[in-house]
Amino acid sequence: MPTLVTNSGIVHYESYGRGRPVILLHGWLGSWALWRDTISELGKEFRTYALDFFGFGDSLNKASGFTVDHYVELVNQFMDKLGIVKAPLIGHSMGGTVSLSMAHRHPEKVVKVAVIGSPINGASLNPFLKLSGYEFIADLLFRMPFILDAFIYAITHLGAKNGAALHRMVKEDASKVSADAFFQSIATLRKTDLTSTLSDLRVPVLGIYGRKDIIVNPRQGKVLLKYAPQSREAWFENSGHFPMMDEPERFYRTVSEFLNKTS
Repeated sequence: MPTLVTNSGIVHYESYGRGRPVILLHGWLGSWALWRDTISELGKEFRTYALDFFGFGDSLNKASGFTVDHYVELVNQFMDKLGIVKAPLIGHSMGGTVSLSMAHRHPEKVVKVAVIGSPINGASLNPFLKLSGYEFIADLLFRMPFILDAFIYAITHLGAKNGAALHRMVKEDASKVSADAFFQSIATLRKTDLTSTLSDLRVPVLGIYGRKDIIVNPRQGKVLLKYAPQSREAWFENSGHFPMMDEPERFYRTVSEFLNKTS
């Protein structure tokens, strides 16, 4: 299990392939495992890295800090430690919000950004996810795990074509998440509004959104187009929040074409 030590803690990551580096960032309640098939496909052309955010998967931090800002700094230090000077970032949901924030704060390190079902404004989150960003709600869910299990079951079976497979993966990932990481990360995501910073981006941005997404309002793709100068949208008519699972072949082709596009 490859890990590296940053100023904030221990980061677990997986890598595969050879060539130009590409960094993949997971969403809330997820881990690197979301990208298991993606890194195999993209690894045919690129050196892929999929990491766990602090509080998720197998990454451990020294101090309590599970916000978008903490995760931007994690990516920054991750790249420094591995000697990755510049790379494209691919982020799912919360990971896409982190990717866009990273491109704004460290533009010299980001070649381009692809976001998948990512909230540009936290108001776009499903109401039940917004509630999870309140400490007393998160505490209740962790003291009454059957409610959390029911919540995970509902969002996974309604959020993807193969709800059973997604449920198994998310349930396993969620079992490793602490209460602090659970509510802090979604709380900061709920308060996020990137519209004022997107206009500063000088890199190509791809927004992949599924029409059937019940986790993040897919109209966020239009918000991205409105505010990010070099942005374009790929609309997945038959996908929910997880296009990489619902329409994998099209997803891999779309991402690969974006990564290889020279302008």
